[in-house]
Amino acid sequence: MNKNNLIYLAIGAVLGGLLVFFIINGINDSEITLPAATKSVKNSEKKKQIEIAKLSPEVMREFGVETAEAKSGKIELHLDLTGEVVPNPYKVAHIVPRFGGVVKNVNKKIGDKVKAGEVIATIESNESLVEYKVKSSIGGTILELHMTPGELIGDRVHAVKIADLSSVWAELNVYQKDLLKINVGENVQITSPGSDYKFKGKIFYVSPTVNEMTRTSIARVNLGNVKGFWKPGLFITGRVKIKEIHVAVAVPKTAIAIMNEQSVVFVQTDKGFIPQKVKIGYTNDNAVQIISGLKAGQKYVSKNGFVIKSEIEKSKFAEED
Repeated sequence: MNKNNLIYLAIGAVLGGLLVFFIINGINDSEITLPAATKSVKNSEKKKQIEIAKLSPEVMREFGVETAEAKSGKIELHLDLTGEVVPNPYKVAHIVPRFGGVVKNVNKKIGDKVKAGEVIATIESNESLVEYKVKSSIGGTILELHMTPGELIGDRVHAVKIADLSSVWAELNVYQKDLLKINVGENVQITSPGSDYKFKGKIFYVSPTVNEMTRTSIARVNLGNVKGFWKPGLFITGRVKIKEIHVAVAVPKTAIAIMNEQSVVFVQTDKGFIPQKVKIGYTNDNAVQIISGLKAGQKYVSKNGFVIKSEIEKSKFAEED
C-alpha cells in the first residue's frame, strides 16, 4: 500500500468515526450555530430597536409635538351635497313696460341697486306719444335690463328683473340613495370652494319629486346675505349632519400616520415613541374611531407626529448605511 492510500484510509476512518459518534449520541440542535440565522435574528432585533424615537421635551415644544390620553368620544357623520345659490323667487320682480314705445332715457344699469318706486327708464308711448316712467316695484339689485335709448319696445322681452338679494336660497342636489337621510330641519353648513366663508342653517324644504334627467331631488336652505357674499350661480357644498356615534376610543385625525402602507399612531412609552398599528372605523374631517391597536388610557401623539416618523425613518437609513 503506497503513502497516498494510507492517507485516504486514515481520513475515511476519522470521518466514519465521527458519523458513528453523532448517530449514537444524537445531534443537539441548540449547540449548532448557523451564521445566516444569527444574522437574521440580530437584524430583527435591530429593527425593533430602530422603531423607537426619543424626543426631549425641548424638541417636542420646538416642533409642536403634542400628546394626549386615548379616551372615548363622539364621531359626527355627515353627507356632502353639491348645489348652487339661487335668488329667493318670492323676492324677485319682473317689471314689464305697460305700453309699447320708444325708450327715451335709461337711468340704471345691470348691477345697480334700486329702491322701491325709483325710476329705471322713461318711455314714450306709441299710442299717445306721452312719456311715462318705468319704476321699480321692490328694493333690490337689477339682474336683467333690456333697454337702450332710442330702442322700440313692446313685449315681455324687455322686462326688467330685480331681486332682493339680502337673503337667497341654497339649492342642494340629493341623489336617490340619500333621500331617506335628508329631512326638513336637518342642520347644514354651507361652504364655497376657494373660500373660508361659511354659513350654518337648516333645511326648510325637500322636493317631493325627483328630476327625471338627473335623478336628484332638491333640498333648500335659506341663506342670510346682508354682506352679499352668496351670489346667485355660486357653486356650493352643503354638509348635512346625519348622526352622531359614541365610540370607545376616538383620536384626532392628525394623530394618524402611514408607515409601511399601514395606519399607525405613535404611542408614548418609557423607552420613547413607537409606531402602533391601528384599525380605523368611522371617520370625519376632525376625528377617527380606533377599533383596535390603541386602548383607552394610553398616551399617544395627537399632533405633528410627522416628527416622530421622520426620526424613525432617519434611524433606519443610518442603520442601512
